[in-house]
Amino acid sequence: MPDGRPVQLFTLTNAGGLVARITNYGATITELLVPDRAGRLDDVVLGFDDLAGYLGSRDYIGCTIGRVANRIAGGRFTLGSGTHQLTLNDGANHLHGGRQGLDKVLWDAEPPPGKAAALRLSHGSPDGHEGYPGRLDITVVMTLTDAGELILDYTARSDRPTPINLTNHSYFNLSGQGDILGHELMIAASNYTPTDDRLIPTGAIAPVRGTPFDFTRSTAIGARLDERPAAQGGYDQNYVLDRNSKVAARVYEPRSGRVVELMTTEPGVQLHTASFVEGAVSGKRQIRYGRHAGLALEAQHFPDSVNQPGFPGTILKLGETYRQTTTYKFSVRG
Repeated sequence: MPDGRPVQLFTLTNAGGLVARITNYGATITELLVPDRAGRLDDVVLGFDDLAGYLGSRDYIGCTIGRVANRIAGGRFTLGSGTHQLTLNDGANHLHGGRQGLDKVLWDAEPPPGKAAALRLSHGSPDGHEGYPGRLDITVVMTLTDAGELILDYTARSDRPTPINLTNHSYFNLSGQGDILGHELMIAASNYTPTDDRLIPTGAIAPVRGTPFDFTRSTAIGARLDERPAAQGGYDQNYVLDRNSKVAARVYEPRSGRVVELMTTEPGVQLHTASFVEGAVSGKRQIRYGRHAGLALEAQHFPDSVNQPGFPGTILKLGETYRQTTTYKFSVRG
């Protein structure tokens, strides 16, 4: 780190040849090596070759997000009898925990006892950090299983009531490079949360049917981009997951045969197709990431939930434990 603290990189492997590399800077997934239908390994997540890339990035590539993922309108919320003002780092709004969210801190990391391919990351976020009330102690255990799953188990406790909404912000590209417009996506969500022009939810929950947001059937991501307003930005949308579906989302890349399925305990998922300025981000192997270089499936509570009484709540009460489990399962089709 710039202050001289060492940063660690851990490697997890499974019996099927999958490899996950994770750094304790930002609790970040830096690599995921996954075989295609011919058994060839390729890295299916965006990232950087060295720490400098992550230190200089503003794109949340691969990292753990919080204390509250996504946007909070005006960076302001009322809790009990008090109003709290958070750091504004997205115009007039608060985004992904602020200027120094969980993605920009050095976590403690160690392999948990009794697990062959797992890493426990922990961090104590102090009271008042970025404006949030209470000290929040967070643990994320990342486990790579022989069934081809990368499981993320989150827990947290606070010494004061406080909002919390954790997620991982990995960008997937199942072909290894190029764009993801030909990836076929299914999201088990009959509804989504419409937003205003600042990407703040209006409070409505609307059906996806008849809109370019409808991925209830497997559809190429690029199939309906031109039907969207400001289509050049791609997708950046929260979906309300159908709770009767075990698989929340599935992505299939036809050329490689790779598949990733998302399972989660969360009520929503944010689909984000990278809207980087073309060639502005220099990633691994000197690849220039451009628009639609990857897609993120961020398991979460809905954006601005702390200000939306009709949305599932995000307040962690004193004495309670926040828990979330999200799984990315990899396989291939012949």
